[in-house]
Amino acid sequence: MAGSRLEKFGTVFTRVRDLMRSGVMQSNEKPIWYDVYKAFPPKRDPLYVKPYTRVIVKRPDLVPEIFYKEDKVRAKFYEKYGPSPRVFELIKSSHVSLSQKFVDKYTELQSQSELDETALFNETAKALLKQGILLRRRGAQPTVSAVSADAVEKLNIEDVWTEQQSASADSAETQHGDTQTDTSPSVDLNTSKTTE
Repeated sequence: MAGSRLEKFGTVFTRVRDLMRSGVMQSNEKPIWYDVYKAFPPKRDPLYVKPYTRVIVKRPDLVPEIFYKEDKVRAKFYEKYGPSPRVFELIKSSHVSLSQKFVDKYTELQSQSELDETALFNETAKALLKQGILLRRRGAQPTVSAVSADAVEKLNIEDVWTEQQSASADSAETQHGDTQTDTSPSVDLNTSKTTE
């Protein structure tokens, strides 16, 4: 221990002391600080203590990630169609979400046919459409057909007004009988005057 130059084995004071005891170092060769250190020793010995480093070993997870076959179909459904616009009814235990209906139909069609995934996905959407379930693509806005837009442009407000007046007159006649005459004021749309 006396010949070791590493700080790990004792302090400098203990090494010098041991060298003097063994006769390797003479008392006239001792360092100046030796007598001071011996007269006033520190409260704690300045020992070299290896700092404790906690070794962190990353262990693999014992629980693997769980994926079911329908999770892939459900993820593709949400990617294409997005979340359902309807709210889940958690009170009713029989409530089935739109994605679950899609997955059920997908597995049913998968067991019946040998189509690839994309064709089977499209066939499932068509089958749900036949059942009356409308799937809207993610971000798609409901479109107005060109026929209905043309019909709206051709509407004349005067024609609508006269049709409404005649319909209300017909309903009044059927309620009160044919003997009463219509006494409601008529409006001339061109002049905006009411005639009695």
